[in-house]
Amino acid sequence: MPHTVDEVHAAVRRLWPPEGAEAWDAPGLLSGDPRAEVRRIRLAVDAVPDTVDDALQARAQVLLVHHPLLLRGVTSVAEDRYKGAVVARLIRGGCALIAAHTNADVVETGTSAVLADRIGLLDARPLVPAADPARGLGRIGTLAEPTTLGRLARMLAEALPPTAGGIRVAGDYDRPVSTVSVCGGAGDSLLQNPLVVSSDVYITSDLRHHPASEARENARIAGGPGLIDVSHWASEWLWLETAAAQLREALPSVQVTVSDVRTDPWDFAVVQ
Repeated sequence: MPHTVDEVHAAVRRLWPPEGAEAWDAPGLLSGDPRAEVRRIRLAVDAVPDTVDDALQARAQVLLVHHPLLLRGVTSVAEDRYKGAVVARLIRGGCALIAAHTNADVVETGTSAVLADRIGLLDARPLVPAADPARGLGRIGTLAEPTTLGRLARMLAEALPPTAGGIRVAGDYDRPVSTVSVCGGAGDSLLQNPLVVSSDVYITSDLRHHPASEARENARIAGGPGLIDVSHWASEWLWLETAAAQLREALPSVQVTVSDVRTDPWDFAVVQ
């Protein structure tokens, strides 16, 4: 017996409680008829025309994304602009749109936890614990065997889907690494976190010039982590298969699949 969009949304809320979302966030059901039947769910990081087309080609009735489409206010959903075109395609295709964002970052099997597990961190715990200490932003743990900053970066290159921007590193290639802190997605707001500062390396995305430069120079004077900057999309795409497995268990009669459409915004890089 098929489920409804409303029942899928309820399962999403149980797996990734909206109470865990940041105040500025906008997860949940964005569009779609709550009463509509659901036989297939497609997962992606972003709701863009390519992932919408991919979901419709997969005959999905729900597109579950990590990043909310209407996170910031809009005054129009006219189809001559990207967000309006996405909403219109979804509605015409009979595909609802649901987002699980920061509420999916903080759970025990959230974005940072999956990234930490992929690189083999032991005893990983949140960098910023929630009321439940097992939940919270980011993760810190210890590698089963020490390595170097360069070898860890190469391991990440093999673990993450490839992108034009690749992986950027601040620090000596041969720097010993044992304690690792991670934050899937944009994480420069945690650069001054005491656990990050005390770790050997911090892995995150979207590191801006000034925060990264300040952290690098502080590390030279007073100690601090090496930095590894990876693709925002790639760091969170890893989570999708974990999320899909949880949805399959919660909704056994629904087919749940993961899109392999790359929504990293960069198409190519020129190496100088």
